Amino acid sequence: MANITFVKEEKEIIAADGANLREKALQNKIDIYTFKGKLTNCGGYGQCGTCIVEIVEGEENLSPRTDFEQRKLKKKPDNYRLACQTLVNGPIKVKTKP
Repeated sequence: MANITFVKEEKEIIAADGANLREKALQNKIDIYTFKGKLTNCGGYGQCGTCIVEIVEGEENLSPRTDFEQRKLKKKPDNYRLACQTLVNGPIKVKTKP
């Protein structure tokens, strides 16, 4: 099982290993989108790059960055991920809307 802690929201959720970070956030009413992202997000298909989160702790418990993430996040720190492309396999701490 994977514990996902959302730092700003002070909320911890439990997910099965391999769970999609975006889906788990939305299922638990965690707002991961900025205003612009709410208007232009692609629905989790990895096309828009608006679901950026910062991984504060537990990067080693995530799936590797996808090719799309490499392109969209090339000017961002290594601990930034697209929630829709990220699978969780252990405990992590996440900051939304970095």
